[in-house]
Amino acid sequence: MRDVTETMVGFARTLRAAGGPADPQRVQTMLEAVGHLDVLDPGDVYWAGRLALCAGPADIERYDRCFAAYFSGATPRPGRKAPPVVVRRAASPRPGDGEGGDGRALRSAASSTVEVLRDRDVGRLTAAERAEVARLIAVLDAGAEHRPSRRFAPAPGGRIDPARTVRETLRRGGEIAPLRRTRRTRPRRVVIIVDVSGSMSPYADALLRFAHAAARSGGRGVEVFSAGTRLTRLTRELRFRDPDAAMAAASAAIPDWSGGTRLGEELEEFLDRFGQRGLARGAIVVVASDGWERGDAALLGEQMARLRRLAHRVIWANPHRARPGYAPLTAGMAAALPHVDDFTSGHSLGALAALAHLIKGRPHARRPR
Repeated sequence: MRDVTETMVGFARTLRAAGGPADPQRVQTMLEAVGHLDVLDPGDVYWAGRLALCAGPADIERYDRCFAAYFSGATPRPGRKAPPVVVRRAASPRPGDGEGGDGRALRSAASSTVEVLRDRDVGRLTAAERAEVARLIAVLDAGAEHRPSRRFAPAPGGRIDPARTVRETLRRGGEIAPLRRTRRTRPRRVVIIVDVSGSMSPYADALLRFAHAAARSGGRGVEVFSAGTRLTRLTRELRFRDPDAAMAAASAAIPDWSGGTRLGEELEEFLDRFGQRGLARGAIVVVASDGWERGDAALLGEQMARLRRLAHRVIWANPHRARPGYAPLTAGMAAALPHVDDFTSGHSLGALAALAHLIKGRPHARRPR
């Protein structure tokens, strides 16, 4: 039973890190529910957690995503009624109750690991810590901000819809019944270019995992490339649902892992082959690189200017930006920065969560003007 408790508490930590309402009282309720069910049945475990850890319908999608990522399997479909689980909320420990019972242990387990890892540099983690951070990155919601579409939808307010108003008026025998409409919205395209050169090797895996989470959140509106000495399109490889399978496919597809850096040439190739034809137009483009350019820095500046004219927003994530005393003094970074809208770090789990907010259009770090 101890192994089951540790597993379920670990899942609750994952859900809490993703923004779910997994407080100690709900976790205790889930553990009591699991104690009445078959822990070898994924459906029973799914429903016990869902009933205890979801505060409302808005939490279900997040819960399903975390469940699938944590248990490395497909989310059970609610094809039957929830089992009749009888749960009792545990009372909070009273002062003087010894060590505080399970409540204190659950509070400690639910907060300590995630809080410690949140701001740790991913390039300095142990193997076990990297595995935990990778699992937390997989459940980040990195969907893009929405933009107005050309299509309209019925709405209680907004502009009058002439066609629908005329049809409704005719249907009513001449009685005027003005109907209104508003523009639909759709997610902006997101393009993520990850530098996989030698200087970025401590961060490339975490950034590619972030790109996989973005592809999972944004669907077919997300395009991913790696850049080093060659430009490689990784969109197809990152369509795998399982993060480890996606990383294995991406690693096999990248021919220049830990090589040199020619960002100017790779950006020029991206714009000539993909960006100018539509991928970059009106898109949110994320470049994840430390800016160590071995090629022509002037060419990098020219291509960044081209990219800025095409894109809706350009975000640059440099892991070294979080280091004390950092200044963008390298030739490549100095050439690129004037054409960047948002300059962030992306060096830790917390920084990647902030990058996800930037993609959604809620800026956390802005480039000083």
